[in-house]
Amino acid sequence: MPYSESPLLAPAEAPAEAPPADIRLIVTDMDGTLLDDDKRAPRELWTVLERLRERGVVFSPASGRQYASLAREFERAAEGMVFIAENGTYVVRDGIELSSDLLDGEVVHQVVDTVRRLSAGGVDVGAVVCGKRAAYVERTDEPFLAEVRKYYVEHRLVDDITAVDDDIIKVALYDFGPAERTTAPALAAFTATHQVVVSGEHWVDVMNPTANKGAAVRRLQRDLGITPAQTMVFGDYLNDLEMLDTAEWSFAMANAHPEVVRRARHLAPSNNDNGVLRTIARVLGLTAPSDHR
Repeated sequence: MPYSESPLLAPAEAPAEAPPADIRLIVTDMDGTLLDDDKRAPRELWTVLERLRERGVVFSPASGRQYASLAREFERAAEGMVFIAENGTYVVRDGIELSSDLLDGEVVHQVVDTVRRLSAGGVDVGAVVCGKRAAYVERTDEPFLAEVRKYYVEHRLVDDITAVDDDIIKVALYDFGPAERTTAPALAAFTATHQVVVSGEHWVDVMNPTANKGAAVRRLQRDLGITPAQTMVFGDYLNDLEMLDTAEWSFAMANAHPEVVRRARHLAPSNNDNGVLRTIARVLGLTAPSDHR
């Protein structure tokens, strides 16, 4: 339902004397959610983050992006922030690992072999082996590397991505076509034992069955003593589904995948309309940020 029509949000839409919600943890996806379609953060973000810090609210970006990319994005406000990176497989706060979920080396080999066969058969796809220290690729063409650079600040070109010396937490596949219809079905054999998640129009991630953003949020809630009633989450794509189940204040963006809209309790304005910050402002009783970038 539209945000303004949600009964649960009535207090946030009421006059100023209505008490704001008791939110202690805010978790948001990045691409298609906090960032607009040009990958830009709202200009009011830093002011809102400071207001949240003053209130003791923990802010946590939760993304398929690597930790290094998230840390760079939030460098000016990273202190105390919890980074849920690589779709929940690697969680870091103030440079200290809170949790990780390592992928077995044999599975890495099998997924990479599948990608190599797809590529040999004419599918325009490449693999990114994601470790704690860096992401590793063996495909060398500039169009593919340009997509990798968007999400993986620390990436290295190697001869064989199955032979890297790192703790591997995820294998990501970039498909220049529609990943949900091409690459994801080719990975069906892994779905019985692992997470195969379409994390964007062109991205598919393979992780351990215990790994997802929702599992990472639940661990964080336990560690911090924060309840689902005190948690707000925002998402737009299929890798956000489990995360939506962790919070009573769960929001799908207006631009979200239909399944995400069905799973969330509420609908926020789109990522291009500053939906995350506008919703935070309303629910917590902050001065509302602009709906313009």
